[in-house]
Amino acid sequence: RGLTHHHTPRPPLNAPAPLRFVQIIRSLEKLPPSIRGGAVAIGNFDGVHRGHARLVGRLVERARQVGGPAIVFTFDPHPVRLLRPEQCPPPLTWTERKAELLARLGVDFVVAYPTDRELLSLSARAFFDLIVVARLAARAMVEGPNFYFGKGREGNIELLAQFAGDAGLALEIAEPAEIDAQMISSSRIRRLLSETGDAAAAAAMLTAPYRLRGIVTHGAGRGAGIGFPTANLEGIDTLMPAHGGYAGAAWADDKAWPAAINVGPNPTFGESATKLEAHLMGCDRSLYGAPLELDFLRRLRDVRSFASADDLAEQVARDTEAALGIGSDHLQSATHDTP
Repeated sequence: RGLTHHHTPRPPLNAPAPLRFVQIIRSLEKLPPSIRGGAVAIGNFDGVHRGHARLVGRLVERARQVGGPAIVFTFDPHPVRLLRPEQCPPPLTWTERKAELLARLGVDFVVAYPTDRELLSLSARAFFDLIVVARLAARAMVEGPNFYFGKGREGNIELLAQFAGDAGLALEIAEPAEIDAQMISSSRIRRLLSETGDAAAAAAMLTAPYRLRGIVTHGAGRGAGIGFPTANLEGIDTLMPAHGGYAGAAWADDKAWPAAINVGPNPTFGESATKLEAHLMGCDRSLYGAPLELDFLRRLRDVRSFASADDLAEQVARDTEAALGIGSDHLQSATHDTP
């Protein structure tokens, strides 16, 4: 499917102005002075949630105090993918998206360090001396209270404080952010999305609504047959939300549209395979083979079987109406946001 339903009364929106640019660094060899001598935070920053935002806010302030850049050092891929691949959870963000969100918070550079066995074999002392001191020449660090580093996670925040003190670095421990008296974490958001699909609750913990990406491929064409053609996404490399119908927004190149999204099988037609389909309201272009990104804004309903295709079409029409309002409001707000 390459074309969305064409009768929506609202036109497609231009996407917001590009976010503040941030350079992604994948090697620490021969770094220019502009990337050294600043404030550094190390971690995975998956999803870039409100706890990360609090930490980055302190990082940016520390960078201003020492007169250097605000740098986030992260890992690509996640160390668990190499150490215990069977336990590695699906990520909430891909590297470029993570960098965009961190840039919005004021980060100057993101180090997406290629994770390998050599890096993972470094002791806590060696990691600190090589990465923090020798390569980045950090003057300050900001970390959360549950920070671990070095081979086997042997280094904790107390050991980091000792190393930082010996090296003359300022170390600040940022307090976690909480919602409902529970700490906001990437794992909590991941469980929420995968188990309940509560996209609105997830968005309240994140700094931007949950977004995934994929490539538009050909589907069975049943959506078009009931008047609501859909873009079928494959090649999704982040977490798939729980089965259900969602209101969202779709992004392709420089355009954005409200979207009604369905995750799961199509039991009305006897299909059991999980699929991700999105009906883009106002889109009149072919999207076959193109990358598409989807924001999940609100879960609308469960996936269920309908007595007939007509009953399904009536429900999809209701979903589309709800998604049109929710998605349009979101895109209007995003369009007017200042990066």
